[in-house]
Amino acid sequence: MRGQKTPSSSSSSSSSWFSHFCSSALRTKPVNSPLDTVLVSRNSTDALVRRLGLLDLILIGVGASIGAGIFVVTGTVARDAGPGVTCSFILAGLSCVLNALCYAELASRLPAVVGGAYLYAYSAFNELTAFLVFGQLMIDYHIGAASIARSLASYVVTILEMFPVFKDNIPSWIGHGGEEFFGGTLSINLLAPFLLALLTVILCLGVGESSIVNSFMTVLKVIIVIIVIFVGAFEVDVSNWSPFAPHGVKEILTGATIVFFAYVGFDAVANSAEESRRPQRDLPLAIIGSLLICIALYIGVCLVITGMVPYYLLGEDAPLAEAFSSKGLKFVSILISIGAVAGLTTTLLVGLYVQSRLYLGLGRDGLLPSLFSKVHPTRHTPIHSQVWVGIVAGALGGLFNVHMLSHILSVGALTGYSVVSACVLALRWKDKTLYLLLLLFVVVKLTPTLQGFRVLGVPIVPAVCVFFNMFLFAQLHHEAWVRFVVLSVIMVGIYAFYGQYHAKPGSDESIIYQRAPSEATR
Repeated sequence: MRGQKTPSSSSSSSSSWFSHFCSSALRTKPVNSPLDTVLVSRNSTDALVRRLGLLDLILIGVGASIGAGIFVVTGTVARDAGPGVTCSFILAGLSCVLNALCYAELASRLPAVVGGAYLYAYSAFNELTAFLVFGQLMIDYHIGAASIARSLASYVVTILEMFPVFKDNIPSWIGHGGEEFFGGTLSINLLAPFLLALLTVILCLGVGESSIVNSFMTVLKVIIVIIVIFVGAFEVDVSNWSPFAPHGVKEILTGATIVFFAYVGFDAVANSAEESRRPQRDLPLAIIGSLLICIALYIGVCLVITGMVPYYLLGEDAPLAEAFSSKGLKFVSILISIGAVAGLTTTLLVGLYVQSRLYLGLGRDGLLPSLFSKVHPTRHTPIHSQVWVGIVAGALGGLFNVHMLSHILSVGALTGYSVVSACVLALRWKDKTLYLLLLLFVVVKLTPTLQGFRVLGVPIVPAVCVFFNMFLFAQLHHEAWVRFVVLSVIMVGIYAFYGQYHAKPGSDESIIYQRAPSEATR
């Protein structure tokens, strides 16, 4: 009858929808060759501005990493792993070194625009994979920002309570822990969202202004960390290192998955590509350089803190400050609290910065509403994206307990890094001539040829990287696996009902491109 759908027409419609879904999901983002690296025009009102030099990028990487690991997670993981927390940081660091090499190659090979792991997956694999990578990474960033904001609030209150007028007069719901409801499921904290709002305003002012804040506070905290290592070395009691792994190797491996999030700084560098002055040269150097600096500092602090105080006596909120206070070094603990505020501030600042650039990339590609692709005409910052990530992190940080949120971290980082390593294999396979040539080498080097940086030893290095990441993935708590599966299903649903119909992988209509000047690609 007229107006009624027959079974055959319904079946045809379903088949057509599924066919469109599959063809859309398998689309890739066309990229220029390395010789055609592009820059966003400074004359475009929707363009970001290239203001970041090599030192700025290194400080972004260090600023994103040093803070969460040293000032927050150290005490939590050490309670389970004991002095073996040092090995947890080393294992996570080794995995990240391999990942950093793959990031460095892709950063110099693909166009210097926002996107990072999302862009690499879109170019090497397909649209749906890239969207799933974005979802997993973004949840890590959102939860990480909320967790760090609460820790930062705790440190700020600790410093305020050094003054008699504030001593024991600041309620828990303002910033010291939180006022718990429903058995601890909700934990109200007002200072965390306030700090997030303040940093969001700084980021909206412009990349130049936020870079100055990040550089100053990163240098300050690195100096303080070095002082801590030097002074603490004289207070180490080697008997505290025995037993080294009181709860076995399993806890060390589990600890490695938790502290893995502390090394996400080089991912932040990759997402700064569109604002880098000389992306092909500076991005690989900044990615690897910042990671090596962080690994050295983490190892030094872990050895000192577990040597000063028995692991089971370490605090979870401010382990470094409490360790020095127990030794009568009050002046050092005060210095540490200041460094912690600086460290957590830069980690939070860079985390919010990266999130907004990821949203900007998906807004441009149509996988998210075009509102996220808007850039302020004078500030040259994605203000809508920046405000959105501030609101999400503020809601999480103001309502939920840090310890509860930390159990599902690292999933996005491990997923993203594994995909990036696989991207190197995929892109090399597509370029068979280059792939066969590079199989002969087992080291890495800089070259002035088509790529600024190449991972030699392919396919061994990327394959080992993927295997190591998956090994760490297997150590995650079951809550993290549930989060991975549930979020993947949700992201597929969003893509099926929105993304596949609005995506424009080959469209550059929202920004204007021009060939990079020669000095930018040297």
